[in-house]
Amino acid sequence: MTGTDQSSFLGRISIRRNQVNAMEGYHEQEIEDLELFQKQLSDRFAELLSAPDDAPTEAFLSISWIRKLLDVFLCCETECKAILLMERDAAQISKPPLDRLIPELLERVVKAMDICNAATNGVELVRHCQKLAEITVSALEQKPFGEGQARRAKKALVSLMSAMHVDDKESSVQKTAERSWSFGRRSGNKDRHHGHYRSLSWQVAKHWSASKQIHAMTMNLAAPRGPEASCLPAPVYILSLIIVFVMWVLIAAIPCQERSGLTTHLPINKHVNWTHSLAGIHDKIGEEWKKKEKKGMAGLLYEMQKMEKLGQSLIEFTDSYQFPGEKEKLDEVAAQVAELAEVCRRMDEGLVPLQMLIREAFHRLVRNRTEFLDVLEQGAPVV
Repeated sequence: MTGTDQSSFLGRISIRRNQVNAMEGYHEQEIEDLELFQKQLSDRFAELLSAPDDAPTEAFLSISWIRKLLDVFLCCETECKAILLMERDAAQISKPPLDRLIPELLERVVKAMDICNAATNGVELVRHCQKLAEITVSALEQKPFGEGQARRAKKALVSLMSAMHVDDKESSVQKTAERSWSFGRRSGNKDRHHGHYRSLSWQVAKHWSASKQIHAMTMNLAAPRGPEASCLPAPVYILSLIIVFVMWVLIAAIPCQERSGLTTHLPINKHVNWTHSLAGIHDKIGEEWKKKEKKGMAGLLYEMQKMEKLGQSLIEFTDSYQFPGEKEKLDEVAAQVAELAEVCRRMDEGLVPLQMLIREAFHRLVRNRTEFLDVLEQGAPVV
């Protein structure tokens, strides 16, 4: 959805909410808004599901794909909040069942903020892997190539494979990237290269678990039924589900602490049209996670998967290399090195914008949690 389309959708809601004198048919108009919103969600997730499995620049679970997912999340969050809050009497938000559903949503938001922090730092491990891969490329591209270059490449590759095959239970990610916690102190240290501020706050607890965060977020998350399916509980459920789903994908793709059991069932209601593609993405990632979980890995990010495959092949080459080497084998390795260099280039272009987008999601969650709390306070009955 383009910015123009979203402005049109938000404008439509604002105009209708301001037509206070035309109350007849108001509920029907709200149903139309909700149906349009769900149609837009369906289209967005269908596009994400249709991403090719092996097209480097836009592959499923690639850096660019994750960025598109976060863009969808930010759009959804803005529109959902508009449906719930724009030009609406705060007293409506404080009535049952919203007086229960909104606080539950805000609890999920706090957990999502912590996952955003964990994912932001997990990107640092991916960048660390990128640097090791770049050392490998530099060594293997040397001319003339000899056993000294092979040893240098092997050393970098061994470190790369070690970094990629992390044991979540040992908090290996924490050893490589600085961890932070929600509501932490803002750092005054600015990243000179990329012009953004690093998150610097409390360390993640030793026994903090990404998968347990997701499990806790799914508690009491159930699709509304009957009349509630076409009124305010519906957008609350949609926003909750999208938050849980997007955080689940981030944890699956990017290194995070303690992800065992991540294939836990997400309560996606497959009987409504807008969730079909969402369920398809969930099933696709879940199957891939089951294949790789036992091996230990840094995540399902497409570029990391590609790097792992190339790294394993290049280690075999450096293990057996003897000067001057066979021409056919050297040509094959040169092609693999070029492919690895291209992966590093895409990482160099995409990881910092990805990290900044995750931080934007974090700050959006912070602001909107505050807005919801303010509305709940305004709508609370005077004692």
